[in-house]
Amino acid sequence: MTISDSRKETPKIYCLNYKECDPKKCTATKLKKLNLLKSISKIKGPLTNCIILNPFARQELSELDRDILIRYGLIVIDCSWNNILNLKKSTFNNMRKLPPLVAANPTNYGKWEKLSSVEALAAALFITKFFDYGNLILSKFSWGKQFKELNQL
Repeated sequence: MTISDSRKETPKIYCLNYKECDPKKCTATKLKKLNLLKSISKIKGPLTNCIILNPFARQELSELDRDILIRYGLIVIDCSWNNILNLKKSTFNNMRKLPPLVAANPTNYGKWEKLSSVEALAAALFITKFFDYGNLILSKFSWGKQFKELNQL
């Protein structure tokens, strides 16, 4: 599947999936089944150069990270919110956090910063100007449009 963007470039998207959530509700699993992301078990080798979304990162994701996404890709970490504190120990070069956003997913609707994997990925794609790809992945969820509206993306 070719995903168009204003500049015809699309980043590779990966998910480090800890398999802690219900597979029927897991947004990363759905995106994998649709061939919109690749599931990985470790961040090693060239993947260490990707932008890694981590809510505890010191630096916020910005449009300036676009070239890193094009060259190396984007990784979302899919783990339960009960275990999110384990991410504080992560030490990769390109870790980025998202700005404060409101979840629209049914599990955490209306909660600040309790995003599903697809919400985090879509937000990162919008911030880095991959609008078509962000819209594509959100379109696979009935509440995707609501996420955009709640956060004025």
